Amino acid sequence: METGSTSKSRVKAERVKDGGATRLSSMLQKIEPFMPRIDHNPNELRSWAKRTGFVSDYSGGTQASASQKNDSALFDLEKGLDSINGGSSPKIEIDPVLGRTKPNRGIEIEPVVKNERDGTGRGEDQSRRTGVEAKVDERKVGSNGSVYRNGNGNVNGNANANGNGNRNEVPVVAPAVEPKKDDNLAERDAKLDFPYGEEPAPGGWHRPSGMKCGLRENPGFVPLIYYGLQHYLSLAGSLIFIPSIIVPAMGGTDKDTATVISTMLLVSGVTTILHSYFGTRLPLVQGSSYVYLAPALVIMNAREYRDLTEHKFRHIMRELQGAIIVGSIFQSILGYSGLMSLFLRFINPVVVAPTVAAVGLAFFSYGFPEAGSCVEISIPQILLLLIFTLYLRGISIFGHRVFRIYAVPLSIMIIWTYAFFLTAGGAYNYKGCSPDIPSSNILIDACRKHAYTMKHCRTDVSNAWRAAAWVRIPYPLQWGIPIFHLRTSMIMIIVSLVASVDSVGTYHSASVRVISKPPSPGIVSRGIAMEGFCSILAGLWGTGTGSTTLTENVHTIDITKVASRRAVEVGAVFLILFSFVGKVGAILASIPQALAASVLCFMWALIVALGLSTLQYSQTASFRNITIVGVALFLGLSIPAYFQQYQPESSLILPSYFVPYMAASSGPVHTGSEQLDFALNAILSLNMVVTLLVAFVLDNTVPGSRQERGVYIWSRAEEIANDPSLLSDYALPRKVARCFYWARCLGV
Repeated sequence: METGSTSKSRVKAERVKDGGATRLSSMLQKIEPFMPRIDHNPNELRSWAKRTGFVSDYSGGTQASASQKNDSALFDLEKGLDSINGGSSPKIEIDPVLGRTKPNRGIEIEPVVKNERDGTGRGEDQSRRTGVEAKVDERKVGSNGSVYRNGNGNVNGNANANGNGNRNEVPVVAPAVEPKKDDNLAERDAKLDFPYGEEPAPGGWHRPSGMKCGLRENPGFVPLIYYGLQHYLSLAGSLIFIPSIIVPAMGGTDKDTATVISTMLLVSGVTTILHSYFGTRLPLVQGSSYVYLAPALVIMNAREYRDLTEHKFRHIMRELQGAIIVGSIFQSILGYSGLMSLFLRFINPVVVAPTVAAVGLAFFSYGFPEAGSCVEISIPQILLLLIFTLYLRGISIFGHRVFRIYAVPLSIMIIWTYAFFLTAGGAYNYKGCSPDIPSSNILIDACRKHAYTMKHCRTDVSNAWRAAAWVRIPYPLQWGIPIFHLRTSMIMIIVSLVASVDSVGTYHSASVRVISKPPSPGIVSRGIAMEGFCSILAGLWGTGTGSTTLTENVHTIDITKVASRRAVEVGAVFLILFSFVGKVGAILASIPQALAASVLCFMWALIVALGLSTLQYSQTASFRNITIVGVALFLGLSIPAYFQQYQPESSLILPSYFVPYMAASSGPVHTGSEQLDFALNAILSLNMVVTLLVAFVLDNTVPGSRQERGVYIWSRAEEIANDPSLLSDYALPRKVARCFYWARCLGV
């Protein structure tokens, strides 16, 4: 046979393929089984393949005639197999939805067969391959008994009769050496199959990596109490400080502040349990969101409410209740009708990130200006929070990262104690001035300049402890019948859309961390609808704001490593019990305002960071994305500043941080209708609303691929229905599901 001839090799290939079954079956017993390398962590390969969706469908036609050509034909994940004869490698297509490679059905998969003459494999340098890859190839060849041909139809041999290679033998595989028995082989195979180091629980479910307690786990009664209280203590800054802002601004007393805090604890506990059973069923705490804080400040600073002196607090609270109820009804209809499933197509990380960030940035004019009223308290509080959350976050005490989990409550206790010693030591005692402010000090010129400092710094200013009852159960309509106006209802309807967008981002981020698979659009709609129903309850009880999924839930799950739905429910029960004790709300209402403002500075900054972290699901280096986010954030701050520059004419002296929220009554929009003017001026003066509008329009009109935009990939309803583990995670309780059997759009 002449050199380079292929006719006889083809005949041999067909003979081996058709009549060599007996020979192949006899050699199968000598094939070395797959043995992963001991020094290689299989979790890395599995997690990488799972994250990227890699499928080994690469193939190509090559003819290894020289060793230097084999060296140039290296396997590359980005480029595929380079052709040795100058041909181009097959193009690898990426599915834009799943992020997986599309298999090329027209080309056969051709694993590498070793050539003893030059020590290289066809299409890949054998010496450069890892041990795992080499053994995978041997396992594939030996297990199916196939003979692999190159693109020209030649059978690659692994032995030569003479030095010039004129005669080629075609054995399928070289005789394998009997492997040495390893007692730990089964254990290593189990680790390879289950990358999290443990077999899944019944139904195919397993705890996500790094979690102490999974979604459906029940660690016991005592651990549940501990985990539940831990979960809510880490969210303390988001649950209790909103009343400390809005109640004094509405003219309420210290007793009113304590009552609103107790009401907020009750509503938060009830709505969390409702969402855990009838919403998305994710371990997410519901509470008064900062999304509703800015519109509440706009409504309470309306022209007709500024000069009210009698029953001002109750009148404004009833106005807020009516607006919240109307906006919540709209949100419930949006969810239960299934329209939210359609709206999800236009909500992506590039929209969610700047919108959530704008919620935190909206209060930059309130944060430190209020905290700066007592810098000897506020600056140590901010520094201590940063030290706990950043510098001491890795320190464990008895196996618990106390400083990272309890950063907010621990720092508050330390600085509050420090402020108490300052007050008791006479740091805020001024000659002729009584701490009973502002009634006694405002009349004395010498004390007038000290009244502001004493009010914000002293720990004995509040009389909430003396006025609050030991036992008081909050009840619906405790402030009176809600007042309904078109202008305030329009504001809250738009704000409910912003709250829904915020919750969508939280659902996706939390589900990936807790279950590793996001919910379906129907389940998201069900969660939004339940949030609307919970906000109706908040409006009836009178918390001053609506109830939504707190953005800080994602941060709490990350730091506590607890994703148990039962733990969140147990913690919610404790919130309900605490709400019945009036002195609990009184203690929280007694926190100095400067201390509360300094904690809010940190919480709002955390919301900005959590919002921008949503961009991790998109291509953050894309010029398209960074431009949209930058323009949305800038215009979201600049356009409201234009509306806020119209100063109202009022004889009432207000703090400078409340002036921007008066634009609704004297803004530049004049349509001839006072109701519509108020609504439009108020909506366009809200940073988060303008940011959402800009980001929504740009992201859905500027061209970009799905990978570039980071389009949220939600699970399909049939996937969840056919997967017992996912069905147990997301499905409604059986009796409840029967009642909602008609609502297919809700993923029940």
